[in-house]
Amino acid sequence: MAERDAVMRLSLVSGVGPRIFDDLLQCFGSAEGVLNASSDQLKSISGVGFKLAAAIRSAGQIDIKSVQELCQKHSIKILDRGSVQYPKLLSQIHDPPNILYQQGALLAQDEIAIAVVGSRHATNYGKSTAERLSRELAMSGLTVVSGLARGVDAIAHRSALEAGGRTIAVLGSGLLNIYPQEHIELAFDIRKRGAVLSELAPRNAPHSGAFPQRNRIVTGISLGVVVVEAAERSGALISARLAMEQGREVFAVPGRIDSRMSRGCHELLRDGAKLVETVDDILEELGPLAVPTTNSKGMELRHPAELKLTDQEQMILRSIGAEVTQLESVLEQTGLPASRVLSTISVLEIRRLVRRVSGTAFVRV
Repeated sequence: MAERDAVMRLSLVSGVGPRIFDDLLQCFGSAEGVLNASSDQLKSISGVGFKLAAAIRSAGQIDIKSVQELCQKHSIKILDRGSVQYPKLLSQIHDPPNILYQQGALLAQDEIAIAVVGSRHATNYGKSTAERLSRELAMSGLTVVSGLARGVDAIAHRSALEAGGRTIAVLGSGLLNIYPQEHIELAFDIRKRGAVLSELAPRNAPHSGAFPQRNRIVTGISLGVVVVEAAERSGALISARLAMEQGREVFAVPGRIDSRMSRGCHELLRDGAKLVETVDDILEELGPLAVPTTNSKGMELRHPAELKLTDQEQMILRSIGAEVTQLESVLEQTGLPASRVLSTISVLEIRRLVRRVSGTAFVRV
């Protein structure tokens, strides 16, 4: 039995979540080793009882060929954690999904993504704010991530698409069982200019426990999460907590002090979340990328703030290297007057993209 097939079989066993899966692999060395383990051996793993052990023991009989054929028929890619296409950011969280099902395309530029989440029952203020921020994020070149839920999620996806940008939806159901059903057409549109993802088998129905699990993927593939509106017990606050645990930036939009839908955001702000009014507030807070990526124009990006630069600012930034670069070299490469170059470099310094080493020497951060 191929290891990849064994991983897929385990992922189809209800009850084998990321933590139990990792514990099983650590104990038995491989997914094949897990499937060949005895019931008593399996029950020695925390969280594995008689029923789950029996389900794991019978997982070798699961007909994954039919699942693979179903995926092929519906243009669904199956990504395991070893796949080149598996999102890099997601692979770095402590409990990444073992298998990820994907419709649409994931591009290099999707590594610069921001999650936009909030209430399913957003106020008019929340709706208009989610629309504006998502549109600005998309127009700036960031990919907008959300969970395809009613309210803020759906607004975030639609606004990104209407702005001509990219968006990724992460489901709490299988890709062939879109929930809620009124978003089937929206999911279809997202596939054309982004991707729809799920860790659940294609025909799996939604269930309450799947949505908190879904949220860790929403934040896991993003550099940060923006909470637009959230009541005190909102699921969006779960996303914010997960983002903090994953080392992602957390942003919150302030609201009316007498609005129930603002209490969650105000709580986040008191706990240290970054207050957001415009997309610039988000870009200024994000740090350099761990690994440079490319934008839609094929240009290398080292920092999300580069997405908002003018053509002149981009040209001057590209002329400054990771090693110390002298002003004379920048003037020679750009052909611009010294006064214009120096004033632009000052702007790049403020945006923390360039660091001045001396009066006429600079280095790219």
